[in-house]
Amino acid sequence: MSETCDVAHGTAEADPGVRTLVAVFASPVSRYLLTFARDLGYHVALFEPDAARATDVPDGIEADTTLPPLDGSADVVVTDHHRPELGEVLKAALGGNPRWIGVLGNPRHPGPHVAALRGLGVPEDDIARVHRPVGLNIGSRTPPEIAIATLAGLLADRNGRPGGFDF
Repeated sequence: MSETCDVAHGTAEADPGVRTLVAVFASPVSRYLLTFARDLGYHVALFEPDAARATDVPDGIEADTTLPPLDGSADVVVTDHHRPELGEVLKAALGGNPRWIGVLGNPRHPGPHVAALRGLGVPEDDIARVHRPVGLNIGSRTPPEIAIATLAGLLADRNGRPGGFDF
């Protein structure tokens, strides 16, 4: 069997250079996001600063109340833009220098993260590193669809592809 077949059959060794997906805030979207990302070979982590809210967590994943170390291999997805700690969490994530940071939200509405970060004195260049909207524009409406669109966008980015159907 070839190396490609080993990958397709799930018998290849794990790649230590694989990216880490950090979902921020326990939510129905983060549950699907982490489950699907783990299936795609990501290292996964859930950051939920409020332990009392960590009720929607996939099997085999524990919610951390402190942000894990973030480096150039980490992709961070904030799954709830209504949380009061949004600005503080994003500021901390930006300080860790992850590869990519995104905040879920409807692109027809202004992102509350911008005002939150400005209010904390975060420089405009850092605020511009936070992506919103995230994922591919496939008309997602349910938590699993949002997770799939988000991961499809991250996979396209990881593989140097534009996403969509432009080949």
